[in-house]
Amino acid sequence: MIRLIASASVLSLLGACATTAELPPLDENAFIEAIAEVEEIAPQPELATQPEMELPVSAPPQPGQIKTIRRVTRRVVSSNASPKQTIVQGATAARIEPSVDGYVNAIQVYPYTEGALYRVYASPGQISDIALQPGEELVSVSAGDTVRWVVGDTVSGSGPAARAHVLVKPISAGISTNLMIATDRRTYHIELESTEGGYMAALSWRYPQDELSKQQSRIGRENSRTERTVENSLSLADLNFDYVVEGDKPTWRPIRVFDDGRQVFIQMPDDLQSMDAPPLFILGARGHAELVNYRVRGTYYVVDHLFQAAELRLGTHPQTIVRVSKSKPRRGFAALFGN
Repeated sequence: MIRLIASASVLSLLGACATTAELPPLDENAFIEAIAEVEEIAPQPELATQPEMELPVSAPPQPGQIKTIRRVTRRVVSSNASPKQTIVQGATAARIEPSVDGYVNAIQVYPYTEGALYRVYASPGQISDIALQPGEELVSVSAGDTVRWVVGDTVSGSGPAARAHVLVKPISAGISTNLMIATDRRTYHIELESTEGGYMAALSWRYPQDELSKQQSRIGRENSRTERTVENSLSLADLNFDYVVEGDKPTWRPIRVFDDGRQVFIQMPDDLQSMDAPPLFILGARGHAELVNYRVRGTYYVVDHLFQAAELRLGTHPQTIVRVSKSKPRRGFAALFGN
């Protein structure tokens, strides 16, 4: 597969030279306007969306206990509810508990959602590690109870892979508090609860929005690469640059013209999409008008037929005309380097 855009330095040596001589007389009525085809673009894969999360009820995990799973839904609080009821119901709906499916080895991995309350269960004498996203810089850590909870932070790794960690440890069981972690990317709201039965050794997050953005960027790069590719099956050994570009010199004047024995490729300036693209008129090999299809791919006119002469015309009075005609085959270095 050959990427013509990436090989621009090679093709620039091979391009046919343009001349400024007056156009030789040809019967204008012999030209027929070529038919521009609309090239169908293959549908892009649909971007993955975040699935609906299944979360357990608010209760400390116990060994061997079968946990009931509930679905998170948006609750509509009655306007007659008291402020306390409103707060309780809102916090309950926002709370995310650890789940068996969320564990990767000893690490509980939560899906990050703005405004969610993440539960962390700790035990006296044990440290629970809260790991942030690699490259995320810690700005501040605030705890509701700094007397009965020991809170610290550290960093693992270095450079772009550096990762901030917040370490929490209760001094006794049966206590709880909240924790707010602010970074240069987002804010985490955490509820800490101390239990005797068990503790969470570590937790981290996965970031669906970041994954979605990466997928969108990857698809955008793939689309851009595809647009810059003329044909995947072209071989430099099969290309013929024996074409001459004559006539007017508008901003859309072709840069070079060549064929592969089946199709003719007319390379236009890079900013073609910001201009009025001129239609193409074809004259057959025997001097007769021929009906032929062509399509625009990136900055190339791709003509599905070899021709003896063609004209790009734009406007009426005056009309801008650029003629592309096949010249006599060149030999030696002229055939190799296009001049």
